[in-house]
Amino acid sequence: MDRMTIDHEIEETLGLVPTFLHDVPDFLIESEWQSFKLLELAETAIPNKYKELIGLGVSGATRCRYCAYFHTEAARLFGATEAEIAEASLMAKHTMGWSTYLNAKQFDYDEFKAEFDRIAEHVRAQMAAQQPAHA
Repeated sequence: MDRMTIDHEIEETLGLVPTFLHDVPDFLIESEWQSFKLLELAETAIPNKYKELIGLGVSGATRCRYCAYFHTEAARLFGATEAEIAEASLMAKHTMGWSTYLNAKQFDYDEFKAEFDRIAEHVRAQMAAQQPAHA
């Protein structure tokens, strides 16, 4: 597709051609628009609200105010509540904190994985035990 056709499609979809897309070089705009449209707007394996909450968490971790604003507002557009936005933000903080600690202490990765696998097995067994018996 040529640039004018792509810009027209962007404007039809978003109401305008935002500067961040307008400034993408012509030779890349088609692939960038397709990627944006398919990941940000289309229904995929992960519902849009959850994709945006993931994007918000990553934005907080990378300290990108542009992305944090974009993903917060997009999450709201796709139905995220203020409680979900707050929880996603806290989950990012929580993950970054543990990541910093684990990496700084340089825990043995294979031991970490083995311990977590044991934890997951234990939790699965507990969850299975709580399932009601089928008649």
